[in-house]
Amino acid sequence: METAEQKIVSTLQELTQFINDGHKGYEHAAKETTNPQLRQLYQTLAGQRAEFAQELNEIIKNHGGTAQTSTTTKGKIFRQWIDAKAALTNRDDNNILSSNLYGEEWAQKAYNNALQQPDLPQPIRQLVERQKLALEQTYQTLQKLKDAD
Repeated sequence: METAEQKIVSTLQELTQFINDGHKGYEHAAKETTNPQLRQLYQTLAGQRAEFAQELNEIIKNHGGTAQTSTTTKGKIFRQWIDAKAALTNRDDNNILSSNLYGEEWAQKAYNNALQQPDLPQPIRQLVERQKLALEQTYQTLQKLKDAD
């Protein structure tokens, strides 16, 4: 049975894997898009995700865990699928936006799961809530861009 401390670490490690997925995904999207404004947005979001991962990893280490630098298996498969899809659609920006929206939905679920953990101390909960709010804003921004297309 996991201790409260171990549960905090495992919850944050899982969350960090999803954040790492987002980081890799946005780096990839920045390379794939032909739109300079979207490229800048994706680069900014990749940087934000790297910062989020750093914040989470710091807490993980402070609680005796090992920092997470890996991504989820699902994320790796999804990025491969995106590569194949991009090759068939000539790297269409609308498809890239759709893929990023889908990734944001995954991240939202991971954050919701983390926030359901009763043993999450208040300072950590506040950090996770702040990051989740930023992800929600990203989702709204991407959705507006997709709807405008």
